[in-house]
Formats: sequence, C-alpha cells, structure tokens
Amino acid sequence: MLRALILASALVLPAATAYAQDDEPGRLSLSATGEVNITPDMATVQSGVVTEAPSASEALNANSQAMNGVFAALDRAGIARQDVQTSNLQINPVWSNYSEGGERRITGYQATNTVTARVDELDSLGATIDALVSSGANHIQGVTFGVDDDSDARRQARLNAVAELQDIAELYAGALGIELGGLLEFSESGGFRPQPVSSFARMESMDASTPVAAGQLTISVTINGVYEIAD
Repeated sequence: MLRALILASALVLPAATAYAQDDEPGRLSLSATGEVNITPDMATVQSGVVTEAPSASEALNANSQAMNGVFAALDRAGIARQDVQTSNLQINPVWSNYSEGGERRITGYQATNTVTARVDELDSLGATIDALVSSGANHIQGVTFGVDDDSDARRQARLNAVAELQDIAELYAGALGIELGGLLEFSESGGFRPQPVSSFARMESMDASTPVAAGQLTISVTINGVYEIAD
C-alpha cells in the first residue's frame, strides 16, 4: 500500500510586486510538493574485477579470465544476459611513490572491468552478491534500488501536490484578507529520490548471506502555481 507524505511550501511575492501597478491584477505565487513512499521491487548491482600485473596485456588477460567467472555467477543466479551491461572497462598504469629526486615510475598496470546487473528478485540479492564475490568479483561498486513501474505512485504524488497547493492558496488568501481569482500559471517539476547507494570497497572475501536492506523509495512531484488576486 502506498503511504503518502505531503510537503508544501509557499512564497508570497513582496508587497511591492504582489499587487501590480497600473490596474494590473496582483499575483500570489505558491508551490507545493507531494510525496509517496513505495517499496522497491528491483535493484541494480555494479560489480567486477580489478587485476594488476607487470604489463597491460597480462593485467587484461587475468581480468578477462576472472570476469568469465562473474558472468557465469550471474547466469547461475538467473540474471538474463539482456539485464547485464558493461559499465566500465579501463586499463591504467600503476605508479610508484615519489623518489627522493621527485621522480615516479610505472611499476605495473591495473585493469578494471565492471558490469551492471538488474536483479528482480530482491530476496536473492544478498545471495547474488555472495555468488559474485565467490566467483572472482573483488570490486562491488554499489547497489541501487528502484521500482519497475512508478506510474501509480507518481499519479498519487501529483494529486497530493495539487490538493496541498489549493489548501495553501486558501490559507494565504484568508490570512491576507484577499480574494483569489483564477490560476494564471502552472508548472511541474518532479524527482525520484532513491535510497543511498550501498558501496563496498575492493574485497578479497565476503561472509555468506550478505545482509541487504531495500528500505523505501520516495516519488516526489513539485508544482508551482500563480493565482490572480481579485480586486
């Protein structure tokens, strides 16, 4: 069940501009935000392999062999190949510390290969991470939670925002002793507020049954309205 939260704010234009000159109608500018919290139903995991070797080709070759194990682990976890995408592939030199003469030299090369995989069964997310590490992944960059379809939640957030905008307009009109006319301008801005990414540094091993908490996501929509101030 969606749990709705409503946040609202209002901005009354300064008196010098709230009431226009030369018989132009005054304006009241307001904004309101509607939010809906929903439970994630999917996640993306960024994982991969970091290898080092004396030469670039050796580093890449070792990395490729280890990545074969990562792809095999994803296959065994039931992750479809169309839900797996390479997100980072690079080879960089490894430099020594500065010598007394202020010089550095290349001591080897580091190859990094990272893939992003979509996991639809959140109950198996921890086990999937375990399997990745056991199969050779030594770099888990992060886990991001999401929803497959947020259309219902976004619709409810819009309704919440509109209701709050109307309430705020009536509140300010009564407090200021003014009568509002029609809505002259209207705009919307929205956002998807995901859970913070769970990041892990390079790892040599990981205990089984990695605990993962999905938490909740917030769908928010902010609207802006400008009302005419009636004479």
